[in-house]
Amino acid sequence: MTRTKNKPKKSKKTPPKKKKKSLFLKGLKWLFVLGIWGGIFLTAILMWYAKDLPDITQSATFERRASIIIQAEDGSTLARYGEAKGKNINADTVPKHLVHAILATEDRRFYSHFGIDPLGITRAMVINVYKGRFAQGGSTITQQLAKNLFLTHKRELSRKIQEALLAVWLEQELSKNEILSAYMNRVYLGSGTYGFEAAAQLYFNKSAENVTLKEAALLAGLLKAPSKYSPHHNKEAANKRANVVLTAMHNAGYLTKTAMQAAQKSSLLLPHKASNRKDNARYFTDWVVNGLNDIVGISDTDIIIETTFNTTLQAKAQSALEQGISDTEELQFVSQGAVLAMAPDGAIKVMVGGRSYNESQFNRTVLAKRSPGSAFKPIVFLSALEQGKKPRSKILDSPLTKGEYRPKNFAENYFGKVDYETALAKSLNTATVRIAQDVGIDKIRKTARKIGILSPLQRDLSIALGSSGISMLELTTAYTTLANGGYKVFPYAIKRIRTQNGDVLFERNKNINHQQIVKSKHIKDINFMMQSVINNGTGKAAKIGYPAHGKTGTSQNSRDAWFAGYTSHLTTIVWLGNDDNSPMRRVTGSGLPAQIWKEVMIQAHKNKTPPTKLTKTSEVSANKKGFTNLLNRLLPGAGSTRPPTPKRKNDYSHLND
Repeated sequence: MTRTKNKPKKSKKTPPKKKKKSLFLKGLKWLFVLGIWGGIFLTAILMWYAKDLPDITQSATFERRASIIIQAEDGSTLARYGEAKGKNINADTVPKHLVHAILATEDRRFYSHFGIDPLGITRAMVINVYKGRFAQGGSTITQQLAKNLFLTHKRELSRKIQEALLAVWLEQELSKNEILSAYMNRVYLGSGTYGFEAAAQLYFNKSAENVTLKEAALLAGLLKAPSKYSPHHNKEAANKRANVVLTAMHNAGYLTKTAMQAAQKSSLLLPHKASNRKDNARYFTDWVVNGLNDIVGISDTDIIIETTFNTTLQAKAQSALEQGISDTEELQFVSQGAVLAMAPDGAIKVMVGGRSYNESQFNRTVLAKRSPGSAFKPIVFLSALEQGKKPRSKILDSPLTKGEYRPKNFAENYFGKVDYETALAKSLNTATVRIAQDVGIDKIRKTARKIGILSPLQRDLSIALGSSGISMLELTTAYTTLANGGYKVFPYAIKRIRTQNGDVLFERNKNINHQQIVKSKHIKDINFMMQSVINNGTGKAAKIGYPAHGKTGTSQNSRDAWFAGYTSHLTTIVWLGNDDNSPMRRVTGSGLPAQIWKEVMIQAHKNKTPPTKLTKTSEVSANKKGFTNLLNRLLPGAGSTRPPTPKRKNDYSHLND
């Protein structure tokens, strides 16, 4: 019997293909589940941010923003804030090359996307990752319009989500032409202009409907960085940017290579270039606009502000300051300066807030707190006059030997017993400190506050030599009080605010009855003493041929150099120094500041009646003068009791100023 062999049984195994298929199906299942949850999560986020859209869209406006036009006292326009006045343009009425320039630089797929451009966003993300920084954005023109119409410019995720939602909504509500037209009328293009029409008028003195290919490229180039590429601030950078736009137009298929090259070689004409005069006025106009809310609030209509600003005098002050700083030696370390001029009633006539507004918008006339040095001394002497002292009262000028505060005179020159007039004219430090000791610190602080100095003042004897920082506006206000007879001064710049239709929103009361806060006899005495500063003392360089009164000032280590002075027509103060408070060398108030002051004041008094005298002659000098005149009439030459004193070797014009 034949025995058959049992064959071993094969183990059953799951076919590999089936296992892989099962894993694939499971993966699809989980992806589907995750997709559902992701969709739910995304929908929830969109609904959360979409809940505010009805309220946001109620604020939409396609009209231009209200403008603020600021005029000088002669009626000329100093500056315009907000949108420049002009008609709203339409994408169909402007040259095609202007539309193409915008599309080539901002949104090449504008006519094909639905408000959001996924390809553009992806491309921007790849470029940003490759460069390791935020180098390019993916916002469409519709998104940019949504941002300008409804949202802030903060780079937040919530704002970007709302921007995208609003862009899709705009695409449903408006045609592409309406979106592009609104964008062209709303976008900011530098120098206070919103919209291509306003920018074309500003830069080229023509309508956007008439710009050339090169001009269109320049305007479109401003979209990236309006200030950086402004042709008024940097013509070379603006021209380079325009050429980049022309290249983009060629790459997008809007220009032939020949047309692109021809436009790139063409010159850029700026017939309507901003004048230096308007740039110089920006310190003043910015200051006016910053205070506007306190007067009329935020206006939703175009307004015209009539001011006290004198363009001719401003131009002279700016040029004198710039020339003066430029002429200083390199090792004198002078980098900045400021000039402020005020009429007797407080009207601001000149405000040069710095050497160049384009380089620095910091307004040193109102924002900087600097030590006035000896320019503060008249307040000390006025305090003494109010306590009964006279210009001929005596004070000891000698080294201080008591107390911790022991300042010295310049070159350690001391003159013993001197009268108050001489002490102020020669700007004697130790004599001034002794007067402060007699008067009292509290009295000096009270006098300073009374005539317009509101900054905190140190409660020690260093106050006498101007150690506390104050603003130029405060010092000018105080000096103007001395110039106008002792009446309270309220600095102002706005005479009237009206709409373009002529409706008056604000008008300054011309009949304001100012309170006299310093008695006339004290004002006349201090003016008599301060006239001696210019005639015989440290301010000789400021003589202008008219009765004038002033004081030099130099803070410790020549960190600040001042000349502050006035006539019956105008108070002007000049400051030189450095923003970082570093010392200058051989720069004192009696030098360059006095010379700049003189130039400004000579210009201010052209074609005007000569200033009236603000002084009275003291009793001692009046009696002496009357007796001398009597002798001269009776016996010629008899009034001269002694030969004139020869001038000393030391020139007092630089002493302790």
